[in-house]
Order: sequence, then structure tokens, then C-alpha cells
Amino acid sequence: MKSKLMLAPLALGVLMLGSCVSQKKFKKSQADYAALQTQYTTVQSNLTDCNNEKDALNRQKSALETELANLNRQLDLLKQNNTQALKQLEDLSVISASQAESIRKSMENIGAKDNYIQTLQQQMARKDSLNMALVMNLKGAIGNLDDKDINIKVDKGVVYIDISDKLLFTSAKYDITKEAKVVLGKVATVLKNQPDIEFMVEGHTDNVAYRGSGQLKDNWDLSVKRATSVVRVLQDEYGLDPAKMAAAGRGEYKPIAENSTVEGRAANRRTRIVILPQLDQFFKLLETKK
Repeated sequence: MKSKLMLAPLALGVLMLGSCVSQKKFKKSQADYAALQTQYTTVQSNLTDCNNEKDALNRQKSALETELANLNRQLDLLKQNNTQALKQLEDLSVISASQAESIRKSMENIGAKDNYIQTLQQQMARKDSLNMALVMNLKGAIGNLDDKDINIKVDKGVVYIDISDKLLFTSAKYDITKEAKVVLGKVATVLKNQPDIEFMVEGHTDNVAYRGSGQLKDNWDLSVKRATSVVRVLQDEYGLDPAKMAAAGRGEYKPIAENSTVEGRAANRRTRIVILPQLDQFFKLLETKK
């Protein structure tokens, strides 16, 4: 009897322990189930979104296919109309069969010609970009010089460097000043880094008649001597290739301002360096594309 009483509490403890373990497992199972249910809901939502997106893409695809079919029909109709128009003209003896064939080939070549024009435009844009880079290099090399004394610009695809008479020469003379040689040296440094560039040095005067003595007779002579003086400095002192240079005198006949004012005459007395366009390369491009 006593042993039975001792076993009773032990049995009750085992029963309670087993119940506690079962409750923990049950709660864990519930938590796992809830997590799986959440994942399932998320997957279902994503699947719904994917299906909706798929349906939208299918609708877009269908619309694009319909649009493409319509465009192809329009293209076929245009081709038929062109063929019919040519046939009618040929039947009416307005044009001959050979002329009709020529027109047909011309229409077929329109796309190729458009590509050719686009290529030329790209080459011109590239040339403009190179010119702008050259201008920026020149301005960077020369530095903060007064714009009244030197002006660098691009006009209609050509680079111009205008240097005032006041900076380069003494009045009515063609001997280059020391200050001008420094500026020409900076210009020469940039031009030397572009060995394919050819340029012309132009001398310009105002319309006041030349009254000096010696070899020079008039503004024509003065403008030429000033141009050749600049070319000689660029060649002899800075090593530029003489085959890439030309000298020209413009006299008073290419003014950029009115000669009726002191300021205008000062602007017209200048030396201009013109970066010559490389026409041979442009013509080579034309020949290649033909």
C-alpha cells in the first residue's frame, strides 16, 4: 500500500512533463505553420503580379504585332501604288520602260543616299569638334592676352587667329616686335602638335595710303612684307614646316570694320593666320563613298 502511494506522485509528474513537452511542440508547429502560410501568401501574391505583368506584356506584344502588320500593309500598298503609277505612265507613253526602271532604281537608292548624307554630316561634325579643340588649345596656350590684340575664332568651319598691328609691328614697319615673337611662339607650339595642319598668314592694312620710303610702294607691299615676316619667324625661330605655310598680302581690301573711325582703322590693321581646311581628305571621303 505504501509503495502504491509513492508511485502515484511520480506518475503524475511524468504525465505533467509529457503534457508540457507536447505544448511546446504544438506551439512551435503553430509558429512554423504561420510562417509557411505567410510565405505561401507572399508567393501567391508574387505569382499573381507575374501573371498580370505577363498578360500586360502579351497585350503589348499583340498590339505591336498588329501595328507592324498594319505598317507592312501600308508599305506593300505604297509599293503597289508606285508600281501602278509607273506602269500607267509607261502605258500612256509619258515615260519609256527604261525611264520607269531608272525611277524605280532611284527610289530603291534613296535609303543608301540618306546614309551617305548622314555620314557626311558626321564627318563635318567631327571636323567642327576638332576645330573647337584647336581653338581651346590656342587660347589656353596664349593665356590672358587682351582680346583687342589677339582674337581666335571659328567661322564657317575655318579657324582664324587675328593679331593686331599694334602687337606685331611698329607703325608703317614690318619688323616683328619682341613681345610679338613670344605670342607667335605660343601659337607655334600648338600648331607644331598638329603636323597635318596647313595655314596661311595674311597681312591686312587700313585704307590710309602708305607714305614710307625704300622698297615698299603701297599697302599691298606692306601687307605682303608683314605676312612674310611672320612666316619667317615661325619657320626660322620655331621650326614650323615651311611646306605647311603660305604668305599673302590682302592690302586694304578685306576690312572687318569701317575705315572712317580711328578704332575701325586699328581693327583693320592686322595679321590673320588662317587654318586651311583639308579639302583633299574631304574629297577622298566623297570618292570612297561613291
